[in-house]
Amino acid sequence: MEMSFRWYGEDDPVTLEKIRQIPDMKGIVTAIYDIPPGETWPYEDIVELKNSVEEAGLKLTVIESVPVHEEIKLGSNRRDVLIDQFAQTIRNLSKAGINTVCYNFMPVFDWVRTDLAAALPDGSNSLYYSDETVRSLNPVKGEFSLPGWDLSYQKEDLETLLKDYSSVTEEQLMENLIYFLKKIIPVAEEKNVNMALHPDDPPWPVFGLPRIVNNVHHVRTILSSVESKNNGITFCTGSFGADRGNNLEQIIETAEGRIHFVHARNITWTGSKSFQETSHSVKDGSINMVSVMNKLLDKGFKGAIRPDHGRMIWGESGRPGYGLYDRALGAAYLNGIIDSYQERKVRTNDTAAIYR
Repeated sequence: MEMSFRWYGEDDPVTLEKIRQIPDMKGIVTAIYDIPPGETWPYEDIVELKNSVEEAGLKLTVIESVPVHEEIKLGSNRRDVLIDQFAQTIRNLSKAGINTVCYNFMPVFDWVRTDLAAALPDGSNSLYYSDETVRSLNPVKGEFSLPGWDLSYQKEDLETLLKDYSSVTEEQLMENLIYFLKKIIPVAEEKNVNMALHPDDPPWPVFGLPRIVNNVHHVRTILSSVESKNNGITFCTGSFGADRGNNLEQIIETAEGRIHFVHARNITWTGSKSFQETSHSVKDGSINMVSVMNKLLDKGFKGAIRPDHGRMIWGESGRPGYGLYDRALGAAYLNGIIDSYQERKVRTNDTAAIYR
């Protein structure tokens, strides 16, 4: 595995200089954040971003994310034009030497949380999701907004968009995703780019919107719809793991060879559909991170992994979930699991497992 770190660009208080000091840190996960969904990313802008990372002694490992326009998800008459523009971004990224792209197919809203700084018993704070709160709020009325949401929508546009989705079933949304994949994956194959679809966060419908990337059955359908190594997933422990019914090791088995990127974070369940993010430790959360990491290693995963989200600790402030200190601790914790796995394989003379 290759340890990597999310960076939000020159305005990020967590600088590349600080990230480089995390032990065994190799890669940066980032994006061009000022290009609207649907527009092609210029090659020159990609190269400029890549150069800024490399000048800091790191490498640009994964692009997260290239946004998928809502009209593609809705299956509108304009989707072919928008898919062609998305495909050109893939070509430009490949030309710049980038071969992993994380993206999602969540309608309207990206990740959803109800509290950005919920207190934990140790005095730190972290992201929290309350399903009861979400069900009581109406985003059209301006009752709810979060970092990461596309706030370019006007109130009227958002209301129209939500109405458009009200007639879209999960089956139709899945059909639109598969249509998109059948257009994009041949380009990804030609340009040697691995497409890593991120699961829904949280892994169930919100605000009445359908969601279709949240369990092993969805993963199986998506991967079998286009049988290509380049058609893969981002395995996010926190997104899949928020649903108590998901078996994370089963999902790893199902997606073997098609996991192109890993988000590692822990959560603790606080209700049937409520959870809070914690440290990466198995002792703090509901996900057995050691077991999950060992399964990934057993299955030969060699791609980029990043400590995903983190608590705010030691008085740090900044982008919720994306401070420096706890994510750095998370990277060290994950590296410890990897080192222990490899040492165990050496002691049992199973060195082939290390290099699978």
